[in-house]
Amino acid sequence: MAHPLQLGFQDAASPLMEELIHFHDHALMIVFLISTLVLYIIVAMVSTKLTNKFLLDSQEIEIIWTILPAIILILIALPSLRILYLMDEVNNPHLTIKAMGHQWYWSYEYTDYKDLEFDSYMIPTQDLTPGQFRLLETDHRMVVPTESPVRVLVSAEDVLHSWTVPALGVKMDAVPGRLNQTAFIASRPGIFYGQCSEICGANHSFMPIVVETVPLTHFENWSSMMLEDT
Repeated sequence: MAHPLQLGFQDAASPLMEELIHFHDHALMIVFLISTLVLYIIVAMVSTKLTNKFLLDSQEIEIIWTILPAIILILIALPSLRILYLMDEVNNPHLTIKAMGHQWYWSYEYTDYKDLEFDSYMIPTQDLTPGQFRLLETDHRMVVPTESPVRVLVSAEDVLHSWTVPALGVKMDAVPGRLNQTAFIASRPGIFYGQCSEICGANHSFMPIVVETVPLTHFENWSSMMLEDT
C-alpha cells in the first residue's frame, strides 16, 4: 500500500515485482554514478584555470568515452530484456480469471468454475467503514490463492481501460474486441490495491482494483461460498 510522500515502489508481492525493483535499483545506481562523474567534470572545468594539452587531442580518451557508454548500455539492456521475457511468460496457470473493464467498474469471471462471476464497484465515501481507503475499496474483491500461477485475461466492453496492480507488478491494457493476457504469482497473503491506468472517461478515477491473496484452503472455502450464493 502506498503512503503519502513515498519515494520508492510499494513492497513487492510477487517474484516479478521483486525483479523489477532490483532492476530499478541497478539502473538508478548507474545513473547516479554517471551524474556524479559529469558533475565532477563540470565543476573541475569551471573551477580550474589549468589546461592539459593531452586532453585537447587524445585518441585514447575518445576510444574510452565511445566504448564505455556502449558497455553501460549493455549492462542496462540485458537485465531489461530478461525481465521483459519473464513478464511475457504464462506457464501452466492454476487459475484463469477474465477481467472486463466497463465504464466505470470491473467485472471478474473465474473461467475454471461454473457461474463464478461478479461485478466490482467502488464503495462510495459515505459507505466506508473505519480502516477502509477512500477511492480504493470495492464491494467485491478479486480473490486468488498464494504461491499459485494466476493468469488474467483482460479486455473491455466500451472504451480503453488498464488493469493495474503495482504491488504485483501487473499492468495490462484492456482493449475492446481484444483479449490480452498477463500472469503473476502472489508470494504472500495480503490485500493489494490498484486503479485503472488508462483515461477512460469522466469517472476514470472511480474504478479501483482490489486483489486479495489468501492461502489455497481459504480460497477453496471462498469459492465454495460464492458458488453457493449464486
